[in-house]
Amino acid sequence: MSVQLALLKSGETIIADVKELISDDKICGYLFKNPHKLSLTESVYLTEQAEDDSIGVTFTPWIMFTNDTEIPVRPDWLVTVVEPAGEIKKLYEEKVNGTNSEVSFTEE
Repeated sequence: MSVQLALLKSGETIIADVKELISDDKICGYLFKNPHKLSLTESVYLTEQAEDDSIGVTFTPWIMFTNDTEIPVRPDWLVTVVEPAGEIKKLYEEKVNGTNSEVSFTEE
């Protein structure tokens, strides 16, 4: 696989470089490399009408108190795995490479 969004049973949305762990031709788990929890931040406006259609997005390390960068995940904990929107993927890659921690993304 590649950079994907994973929705977990816990309700968390994780973005990571996701790889399938296969044993005997069956998926026995997934390996999340550089996993970050994806969170939306609420916009605060001083007027009643929003200025634009931007969404604040924050990436935080999924498990904060570890130095591990590759975390195995049991397949029964995944609800679904999907391709992230192009801008989200780009911002995640910038975050992993050390340039962003909180960003805005405008829906088109």
